[in-house]
Amino acid sequence: MNRNKHILQKGQTIGDKYKVTFFLKKGSYAETYRVKDQEGKNQLLKLFSYSKLDRTQFNENGYILEIELLRKIKHPNLVKYRDNGDLLIENQKYAFVVLDFISGETLADKMKRDHTFNPYEAKDIISGVLNGLNYLHNLENPIIHNDITNLNIMTDLSGKVTIPKIIDFGYARYLSQSNKDFLKNGLNPFYQANESFNKVFSVQSDVFSVGALYYHLLFGLPPWFVEISKYKSDKIKLEDAVLEERKKPLKFEKNIDEQTQNIITKALQPNSENRFKSIKEFIQAINGELEVQQLSVTQEKSIPKLKEIKNGQGFSAIAGMQELKDTIQLDVIDALNEKERYAEYGLTIPNGMLLYGPPGCGKTFFAERMAEEVGFNFYQIKPSDIQSKFVNESQEKIKNLFNKARENAPSIVFIDELDAVVPNRDNSNVNHMNTSAVNEFLAQMNNCGDDGVFVIGATNRPNSIDPAILRAGRLDKVIYLPPPDFEARELMFKLYLEKRPREVGLDYSVFAKSTENYVSSDIKFLCDEASRKALKMKSRISKETLLETITNNRPSIFLKELNSYIAIKAKMEGLAENTKERPSIGFKNN
Repeated sequence: MNRNKHILQKGQTIGDKYKVTFFLKKGSYAETYRVKDQEGKNQLLKLFSYSKLDRTQFNENGYILEIELLRKIKHPNLVKYRDNGDLLIENQKYAFVVLDFISGETLADKMKRDHTFNPYEAKDIISGVLNGLNYLHNLENPIIHNDITNLNIMTDLSGKVTIPKIIDFGYARYLSQSNKDFLKNGLNPFYQANESFNKVFSVQSDVFSVGALYYHLLFGLPPWFVEISKYKSDKIKLEDAVLEERKKPLKFEKNIDEQTQNIITKALQPNSENRFKSIKEFIQAINGELEVQQLSVTQEKSIPKLKEIKNGQGFSAIAGMQELKDTIQLDVIDALNEKERYAEYGLTIPNGMLLYGPPGCGKTFFAERMAEEVGFNFYQIKPSDIQSKFVNESQEKIKNLFNKARENAPSIVFIDELDAVVPNRDNSNVNHMNTSAVNEFLAQMNNCGDDGVFVIGATNRPNSIDPAILRAGRLDKVIYLPPPDFEARELMFKLYLEKRPREVGLDYSVFAKSTENYVSSDIKFLCDEASRKALKMKSRISKETLLETITNNRPSIFLKELNSYIAIKAKMEGLAENTKERPSIGFKNN
């Protein structure tokens, strides 16, 4: 009877390597099977139906993102990748990934029998989950799992010690990806952070999910549980009901120690700023290395905080970009430091600038080094810091941000992923609440330079931001950050390698020639990878090691995408030319 229910049949051979032995489960876009490899060992095989995958589940190269992520990760608390491939069955295209078979069960299965875990078991499980996430979050290109639940944690019982393993990376995304790439359909709302309902994901959204899991393990129900049956046909009402329930204090019905209660409460803060800043901080709290003070989960949203500016190297830490540095020095830094002299020429502190370009070209890095160079108060804001599900709350956050920046003027406000904060209001996908937030942001930006506030916006998608943000008196300066040129790449290799054990007389120009179209983050990754190889071989970093590393690692941005930014640059520069005759504040048009 089961032959027609599943895509693969018992005994079927996949890729001449794996024989299907048992069907396990079916999802919306994939099925999971137990298979035996050529050595007779059990493995897991996940079969993806290409036709059922959402566009956000593919990377920019057309590969299934989940498979590509699994290929790159390796940690004791994460499911282990073995193999992958494609299949054609009855003229339908499928992809498969083979993973280590985990001899155990999901937390959900165990909870069906035992309902709850004792505090010691729960702590061990949460510690393992946090260790896996800490690895993911600290990769060169950090990965956010986005779907930590009791269904996606398995306990490996094959050894003397139970090891929790994170499975199912169907909702995982790179932190660098836009919120537009986030897929929330199918996620458990009780494990979702508040900002995730707006398709915003970050390190803190994983922190929230782990806090919800911790609570669920101890008490048998997720935090702020509501009966969902009456909301099945209306996801928006369900989200509203969950968010409304979260305004109430958390209930701790068992005899759980105060520190554990404080840890869970901090992880489940509605405002991401009030949660643990990182998974490492969460781990320190679990291990007793960090004391967490008692706080209310419904505490007021905090006013944006100043980011501490260390005595860094400023622009000297940036390889190349000399023309950009000179422009910023004249048009921004000198204008901020020498207001009186600029006033003689009828110029004030500029309002702001837009940095745009391909991912990994150093927009955030440049803004932070600029803050070091200037030494003024610096606010670094992410979309999740100001977006909200509630009407008018985003506007209030934006207003508070600018008020605080004005109080501490001169200030620099850096807003990452600007396209998510001020999306084009002409886009039919932008709802009325986002439109109101854009209006508030534009109003606050009007001539903010007169109040000593300089705004830096960064985006990989300049075509998606509201064009009104580029009007004179707002973001006056529009700057394209391309992939580093030959000279910049040569300087980057020298900068990243100069304090590492390397062979004498390395010719950095050779590496620069071999890395055309590699972005800044790629160069650092190559240096790190070469360093790991040298460490493993107990040798110095050599020319051969670096060239082999370059050969084995292609650029993260494909040429077609880079070329698309050339067209965008031409359009943006055309926009600047069209506004050439308008009076601008703080800048002369080039």
